[in-house]
Amino acid sequence: MFRKKVLFITAFAISFLGCKKDVEPQSTLDKSEVVNENLEEKFANVSPKLTSDNASPLLDFIFTADPTAVEYEGRIYVYATNDHQQYEHVGKDGKNGYGHIRTLVMMSSDDMVNWTYHGLINTADLAPWTQNSWAPSITSRLEADGKTHFYLYYSNSGIGTAVLTSTSPVGPWSDPLGKNIVDRSVPGVDVEAPFDPGVLIDDQGAGWLTFGGGTPKTDYMPDNARIVKLGADMISLASDVAKIPAPYFFEASELNFINGTYVYTYNTNWTDRTEWPYGHIDIPTKCNMSYMTSKTPLDPDSWEYRDNYFKNTGEDNVGPWTNNHTHLFKFKEKYYIAYHAMYLQDYFDTKGGFRNVGIEEMQVDEEHVNILMGKATFEGPSQLNPLNPFDLQQAETTAGTSGQVQFEAVGKPGNMVAKGKADKQCLMVRGADFSKQIPAKFEARVKGKGKIDVYVNNLKGAPLVSLICDGKEWATLSEKIERTIDKGVGNIYFVFNGEDLLFDEWKFIN
Repeated sequence: MFRKKVLFITAFAISFLGCKKDVEPQSTLDKSEVVNENLEEKFANVSPKLTSDNASPLLDFIFTADPTAVEYEGRIYVYATNDHQQYEHVGKDGKNGYGHIRTLVMMSSDDMVNWTYHGLINTADLAPWTQNSWAPSITSRLEADGKTHFYLYYSNSGIGTAVLTSTSPVGPWSDPLGKNIVDRSVPGVDVEAPFDPGVLIDDQGAGWLTFGGGTPKTDYMPDNARIVKLGADMISLASDVAKIPAPYFFEASELNFINGTYVYTYNTNWTDRTEWPYGHIDIPTKCNMSYMTSKTPLDPDSWEYRDNYFKNTGEDNVGPWTNNHTHLFKFKEKYYIAYHAMYLQDYFDTKGGFRNVGIEEMQVDEEHVNILMGKATFEGPSQLNPLNPFDLQQAETTAGTSGQVQFEAVGKPGNMVAKGKADKQCLMVRGADFSKQIPAKFEARVKGKGKIDVYVNNLKGAPLVSLICDGKEWATLSEKIERTIDKGVGNIYFVFNGEDLLFDEWKFIN
């Protein structure tokens, strides 16, 4: 995958439980009440997200990397390389060589803090002719049939770029070509690794695809970045392949379209910066993210180097140094960057180079098409809106977990259920809004034998309500809440125990 790694060890800063700061309590939930129990004793294993206010990484029970994103019906859907598949093959003492990865991870959120895990896209089954699946890039468009179609491109190892399609952001997915959309057999590709795709549909409805990587021909101008216009069907090519003269290019191509301008982002290489003709612009540091702009993307001379906008996460002391792969996107009138860092290696007791997707808010000057420098953090973005606990919520929606919780696919595509173990597990959601209603009942859809204890705002004392489950078929059970809680916005913790217990969805009833 042509990835280099420079490792050093950093420590996680762990703070106490509380509500995400930007979701203000509307009444009297006492946020000074924090967990005073030893969570390491209470649960099998405790994620740093369960014991902090951190919003990154997005999922804390699975390794993910190389993110992309697309908005649909008020939610942002994020797709990622499944580093966890490699981790499961080589174990905690192994190294992340990427060779066993043949699935992509799906997740979504409407508030940037609570993330719904939608499971995996199994490229080995969908496209058995492919070798691996890394670094997806996705876009969508309303087509003539009245449906929104999703076009997901991904790296077929380092040998090419493949594409999947769907009419839902969570599938089912299909392979429309049965071959790479770009590889070295396509005239003009002429790069060692035509991978790491970046896709865009511009304001005229035209599709564009960038890609590239491999051993650089020169350190300063590697000549490995490419762009091509896509056909109206998004699975064919409608132009010759053109070069993008990206200085110190390495990999991780992505595309945006801002104010009539094509914005190409990429990861710079690890070489020393011996040449730099742009004296008015800072020299990009090693393995950071830079961007270029153009009005006529198929003209190599039209591309202008603009600046670097996101340093290596190791440079910002968010985990060890690693490779760099980002996606810039706009959601609910804010710009964000999705990226990866080695957030959870200590939690999983490994130093093998396994990554996790995080998100940060970014500042973008749309008028002048300027991307301001962003910074990786553990804290991540603020919660955009409270979670409504009186709406039906999925058990696979979490802001933090314990015990490296496991999930399995059940029912329609994209639906997952939490699986119980012999040890107690904990699922937590943040910023649940109890300011206008006080719950009288709690209900959940469950299967199997076990118990779910529900706590609001902290894990002290007795649970607010407990649900006893004992059934071989799926059933929706409810239990009256005997105690009252103060109005406000707080966290909800679901502690469940039962080796064959499956937990699908839940809600409170007033």
